[in-house]
Amino acid sequence: MATRHAAPGEVVDLATWGAELPEAHSKTIARDERLELARIVLGEGESWGEHRVDGPVVIQCLSGRLRCRVRGRDRLLDPGRLLYLHGGEPHALHAEADSTALLTIVFVG
Repeated sequence: MATRHAAPGEVVDLATWGAELPEAHSKTIARDERLELARIVLGEGESWGEHRVDGPVVIQCLSGRLRCRVRGRDRLLDPGRLLYLHGGEPHALHAEADSTALLTIVFVG
């Protein structure tokens, strides 16, 4: 099945985006040469190991509870909270409960 991206101007329900692919842990909502938006799903206890991207990143918790390790410290994200990171900054995610998040990546260069 081809990945469908939201069209500019389309309203997106973050609670259900990507539900047609239940085995997926994340689903890109929209992407172009400068920006990517994705709905991230992590089950309780799941983690994304340390990684980095070239451009700035925003992680916004939509549901559950996420622990983000950055600069040697854990930052807790509950629903409605977000974390902004500079490009190239190493970070890791861990779900302390079944969680969803909105990931925004700005591409540079």
